[in-house]
Amino acid sequence: MEHDPAQAASAAEWAGWALDDQQLASLATFADWLIDEAIPAGGLGPNEAERVWVRHVADSLTFATGWTTQPTEVLDVGTGVGLPGIPLAILWPDSRVMLLDRGGRRTRLLERVVRILDLPNVIVTRRDVDDVSGQFDGVVFRGSVPAKRTPEVARRLLAPGGTSVVGLSRRSEPPQSADQIINDAGALGLDASLASVPDYVLDGPAWLLVMRRQSP
Repeated sequence: MEHDPAQAASAAEWAGWALDDQQLASLATFADWLIDEAIPAGGLGPNEAERVWVRHVADSLTFATGWTTQPTEVLDVGTGVGLPGIPLAILWPDSRVMLLDRGGRRTRLLERVVRILDLPNVIVTRRDVDDVSGQFDGVVFRGSVPAKRTPEVARRLLAPGGTSVVGLSRRSEPPQSADQIINDAGALGLDASLASVPDYVLDGPAWLLVMRRQSP
């Protein structure tokens, strides 16, 4: 496929990060894998090939907006074919990124692409999020859990001072449920806010929910 590294660079820059040439090359390899293997395996829809780079790779990089330094431990809940976790692992080589999914076929696909990309900072785990314990500096959700449930899951899995980012919507306005989700997060001791991704960063508007667990 024809790659446009500027799309990924723009998304990372909007989130406050920069990509070097090696990272851009790794992202291009990942985009090729999504088309060559993930789509035929059913990991993405059959019509996604033409927009893999902007709709999936660059979109994943916008999730980095929640951090100004590389988090130590990141959990990608319901990662599917590694979105947003693999682009974040490429962006953050010093972070340990756990790709969590309960599907055996998907986790086998993930193990293969992690080998292809040579990502020693990634671990693939087959498990339901309700069975995960421990605390993480970062937790990301890209459509894997109902948005209204993410505050409860984030509160349980975030370490004090940790941050969670949730993909909420690709529409011009945030979902009507956003205010209630923010209120629910606040009731759990999470500082929550919306982040609006401008049209020029992706192929249209997007909304993210950023939740931070307060430090003691």
